[in-house]
Amino acid sequence: MLSQLTRLFFPSAERQRAHVLYVALVEQSRNPFFYETLRVPDTLDGRFELILLHMFLLLQRLKAAHGGRFDAQESGFERELIEVFVEDMDRSLREIGVGDLSVGRKVKQMANAFYGRMQSYEQAMSEGNEALHEALRRNLYGTTEASTENLGGMAAYLQNSARTLAAQEIAVIQDGRIAFVTPTE
Repeated sequence: MLSQLTRLFFPSAERQRAHVLYVALVEQSRNPFFYETLRVPDTLDGRFELILLHMFLLLQRLKAAHGGRFDAQESGFERELIEVFVEDMDRSLREIGVGDLSVGRKVKQMANAFYGRMQSYEQAMSEGNEALHEALRRNLYGTTEASTENLGGMAAYLQNSARTLAAQEIAVIQDGRIAFVTPTE
């Protein structure tokens, strides 16, 4: 209990950098372009899915810096980033009025969705555009109709973002500074 309070009131430098990166990731996922031009549903689910998509991009970059693998249980920075994400989901659920008894179950569902999306997007990125379009249709767009143009635009954004992040030095990213691609048509 004391260690949890210490972490809350005196976060480590690594936790602070992870928080700064997470805030940048959330800001990027709130870009109106995604909702207005690419027609991602502007709903709780749509916003959650865009955060997951950007978490995927960032975690893939961090993973590449570790030779293509990492274990969130062992790698401190990635673990901190995931913990910041989970804490934000917990806080967000409470803010929208989810009862205390339901928060834990809902956070667990969100964590399962997180790991499922990470696996789905990683596989789709390696298999090509058709697989990527299907993963985006199934996850990001959910039950809404996604046009071929919107899927193509989102796939291009995802691929451009992955290339841009790959070109950024990992030390700069882990220092809390990241430059996402500006989404364009």
